[in-house]
Amino acid sequence: MLPSAGHQTLSYLQRRFAEAGVHPKARHGQNFLIDLNLLRVLVDTAKIGPNDVVLEVGSGTGSLTMQLAKQAAWVVTVEIDPDMRRMAEEQLSGCRNITLIPYDALKNKNTINPRVLDAIAEQLAVSPDRKFKLAANLPYNIATPLVSNLLELDRPPESMTITIQKELADRMLAQPGTKDYGALSVWVQSQCDIEVARVLPPQSFWPRPKVTSAIITITIRDDRRSAIPDRKFFHQFVRSMFFHRRKLLRGELLSATKGHLDKPGVDALLARMDLLPTARAEELGVTQMLALCQAVQAAG
Repeated sequence: MLPSAGHQTLSYLQRRFAEAGVHPKARHGQNFLIDLNLLRVLVDTAKIGPNDVVLEVGSGTGSLTMQLAKQAAWVVTVEIDPDMRRMAEEQLSGCRNITLIPYDALKNKNTINPRVLDAIAEQLAVSPDRKFKLAANLPYNIATPLVSNLLELDRPPESMTITIQKELADRMLAQPGTKDYGALSVWVQSQCDIEVARVLPPQSFWPRPKVTSAIITITIRDDRRSAIPDRKFFHQFVRSMFFHRRKLLRGELLSATKGHLDKPGVDALLARMDLLPTARAEELGVTQMLALCQAVQAAG
């Protein structure tokens, strides 16, 4: 029997922080969701079931963790801040289906912490029916690298229901030729469907961020992933194509394929693909970018 979760309202959080003698830390991106209806929206949108192993990054005080644990087979929750861990441990002391990991979720900018992956793999191995999902009020400073690196895994989460900055959601959803379209847009759209469940004003959080946020769901599409023969190479290629955003495609390709393709080789490749040397990466759709990546890989 799980204990009752604390009501994560502003007064509740302020009281708990005062009792613990701690304050939210901006360097860890700590902004706590204080609208209980929106907390329920996040949990409901995640559609957690009894066979799900859920990753939560940013345990906070443990309120969301507890709500997830009520519905999931297991929750692997990660909290880097020792003050928050102590508060979460107190809140979650009666839970028996939670692993609290006291480390950074990322080993480095391009790698998920192996301790996190091992804890998830251990729980997934309990039953072939278990599924992996991410559900979290993500610290703003970890959202992009976490989502990007999870998509490079052989077994990523089937869905990711997360709160992030709305401008980041806009980048994920952006279409070619728009100001928000970039490497993240291509990388996420090449493998997933993205849906905005709710836009969250700053007053939904404590402390209030200076930006609007959103609850989004990213759902893996196996058919799209199977069309990418080498995800690691594609990820690196896409990032290199947008490294200098306004640079012409010819120049980006020369930089990205330095030592493999010379100018005549790049020009011939672009001609075969009916792409003008004066085109820019931001003009290429996801399918075109993948085709270009595969042509470069074959030529190299």
